[in-house]
Amino acid sequence: QVQLVESGGGLVETGGFLRLSCAASGRTISNNAMGWFRQAPGKEREFVAVIRWSSTITYYADSVKGRFTISRDNAKNTVYLQMNSLKPEDTAVYYCAAGSSGWATFRADDYVYWGQGTRVTVSS
Repeated sequence: QVQLVESGGGLVETGGFLRLSCAASGRTISNNAMGWFRQAPGKEREFVAVIRWSSTITYYADSVKGRFTISRDNAKNTVYLQMNSLKPEDTAVYYCAAGSSGWATFRADDYVYWGQGTRVTVSS
């Protein structure tokens, strides 16, 4: 069993930045792909980014490509999401998720453990 706890959300102005963290406990996540998803008010949960077990392989949603960076520190059992040039449309609850393998994709079904989420609000 893996527990995931997100932190780092908050209120930021347009153009600002935030760094989200996802701390895992229970066992190591070094062999799991780790993803970030988000859910805006009134919308379905959507994929944001994934980092494969090999930290060199990452994928991003088109809407965040070039602005967000996902990374991981396996020694700390933690995954990060650096969010720059934030826009009002980035406002959402952001969720961290652990994949069932090292090769999870953009599909939510590839993930077996989810955190409770951290809220990000970008003011215009």
